[in-house]
Amino acid sequence: MKKNLFEMGAKFEDGWNSDNKQKPKNEDNYEILPPNKHSLTLQKEKRRGKAVTIVKEFFIKKDELKKLLKELKKILGCGGTIKNSSIEFQGDIADRIKEELTKRGFRFKNR
Repeated sequence: MKKNLFEMGAKFEDGWNSDNKQKPKNEDNYEILPPNKHSLTLQKEKRRGKAVTIVKEFFIKKDELKKLLKELKKILGCGGTIKNSSIEFQGDIADRIKEELTKRGFRFKNR
């Protein structure tokens, strides 16, 4: 059989997939740090008229972050969620969050 001299289109070699419904896995490509090496920041926002407190840039494993969130929600008596490498809490409770995380050895940036 003759080889085609004129080829058009992409070559599907290793690593290529034509299925556009599969999303690539979001790998955690950041360095894991102990709590005393963190430099966390607190932010307050208003969303739909309600206050939200955001604690940014945790460098711990996803499972440990989920466990930390669960403990903090129980202690603080509020709702919260994980977005990327930050935690968002319902309400204006920055002082209480800072106190609880400081007890666990986390450090904050001075403003």
